[in-house]
This record gives sequence, C-alpha cells and structure tokens, in this order.
Amino acid sequence: MEYNILGKSGIRVSKMCFGTLTLGPLQKNYSVSEGANLLSYAYDKGINFLDTAELYENYAQIKQSLINRPRDSVIIFTKSYAYDSKTAEDSLAKALKELNTDYIDGFLLHEQESEHTLRGHMEAAEFFVRAKEKGYIRTFGVSTHSINCVLASLKYDFIDVIHPLFNKSGIGILDGSASEMLSAIKTANNKGVGIYSMKPLGGGNLIKNYDEALDYVLSVNEIDSIAIGMQSTFEIDANFMRFSNEIIPERLKENLRAQNRQLIISDWCIGCRECEKVCKQNAINVINGKAVVDKERCVLCSYCAPRCKEFCIKII
Repeated sequence: MEYNILGKSGIRVSKMCFGTLTLGPLQKNYSVSEGANLLSYAYDKGINFLDTAELYENYAQIKQSLINRPRDSVIIFTKSYAYDSKTAEDSLAKALKELNTDYIDGFLLHEQESEHTLRGHMEAAEFFVRAKEKGYIRTFGVSTHSINCVLASLKYDFIDVIHPLFNKSGIGILDGSASEMLSAIKTANNKGVGIYSMKPLGGGNLIKNYDEALDYVLSVNEIDSIAIGMQSTFEIDANFMRFSNEIIPERLKENLRAQNRQLIISDWCIGCRECEKVCKQNAINVINGKAVVDKERCVLCSYCAPRCKEFCIKII
C-alpha cells in the first residue's frame, strides 16, 4: 500500500481510504461487531485512513475496531454540518466521546457548496481552528461536490484539507465537468492543500468499468488518498490489489461486477418530497405521489435517507 502526506496537514495516510458510510444505518446497517471486524480486516491490509461523518452514525463501530490497537495507527477524519460555535462544540464532543479518543485527526465541514456556504459556516470553522490549536483535532478542512467550493476554500489559509467528489465521468459534480474539477484539485494541491477524493466509482454507477474508473483517479498525482466505500472483505481485497498495482483474480472481478447498489424507495412512500428537496443531484422526483429515482444521476450519497419522514429510503 502506498502512503502519502496529506498536504500541509503533515498527516501520513494510505492511498486507499476506507469510506465508512457503507457500514452504518444509511446503508448496510451492520452491527457494531460486524462493522468493527470489517474495519480491522482493512487495518491488517495496511489501510490506515478512515473517512466518517456524524451523519453516518457509525462511531461505535469505529470505536470497537480500535480496541487493542494504538490510537495513532489509525487516521480518523469525520465531518459535521455544524454552522456555529455551539453546533461545532457539540459535534466535536460527540465524536470524542463516542470514538473514545482524546483527539480527532481531521474535522471537516460537511458538504460545502460555495464561498457563500463557507461564509455561512465561518463561526463553526473558527471553533474548529481553535480546537486544532488546543490539540483536540489535528487538521481542519471541508468536503464538497462543488468545483466552486474547492476554489473558494483556497482563500482561507486555515483550510488544510479538501475532500472533493471526483471520478472519470464527473458523476455527482454539482457545477461542472470532471476536467474542471481536476483543474481545481491541481490548483489546490499546488498551494499545499491536502486532497483526498471521494466516489471514484460514481456511487456505484461506474462499477461495470471498475478498472478504467479507478485507474483514472489513481493516475492523478495531486490526489493524496481516495475514499472508497466497502461492504465486504472481497471488496477490500479487490480494491487493495488495485491500489497496490496487483492483478485482481477473475473471481474477485466477477464479485465486484455483481455488485449493484441501488437507492430503493419502499412501497409505503407517501410522496412527502423531503428527499426531493434535499437531493442536490436532482436524482429524486415525486411522480404520482411516490418518489422515483434517476439511477444515472444518483450517487448514493445517502443524504436523502435521514430526511424521509416515513423511513422509506434505503441503499442496498
């Protein structure tokens, strides 16, 4: 496994980052022990970098996975929708307590869109910067699906890390193409900002072109690490081999191609439109009183699921 320094954060991370959204109630809803065992399997492969978020509700799984392991052997980045000092303080306290740790390696503002949203969350950002100075977090940054936000983030010296959506087809990018996002990533990297990207397979939409899709993102030297969601040991094995330039056995490739995760709308959907309102990909529309998913647009971000009043949305 290749390891890189995550820009000016100075943190050494594996090229392959475990995107843990897949483990919690928004997707597979593994038990604490099931999720912890899968994470431990990844650690034993040499994957030392986890991406999580308050929204994912999987801190207990991560906490369990750290038992009998040195805390500094695993790099944990989390994200929050905090917008002021109080919500930021609450998010940090929750992460520290539920992960049973004295510090968080990276804290990001979740799903920022532009310079306007950055300004709107500035009080929270300032709190996290102070928390960094006190040693409660090691580095601060933002996650985004927006090219505009990547570029706007460069105006703030205290943003050490950016977590942008990036894949070969540009699936999920809110305001431009893959080539435009790549240009923004390169600009940020050249200024010393650490980059770890997300959704190299476009939320599963590019799984049929697995080799080509991953090779494209892996070829970008300005990306220090790539977060990829995994739900099984065979996915960890296959992705590890791809990231390590090893040949993946055909049986593993067949298992990967068979994966077809989808956002499912249950029959009891009442068309409350909460999912439609929150979907930034315009992938969900209520038609004849029931939500309908455009599978080509959906990137399985799971942000719609917590907003559903009837709990009828699930990614499987």
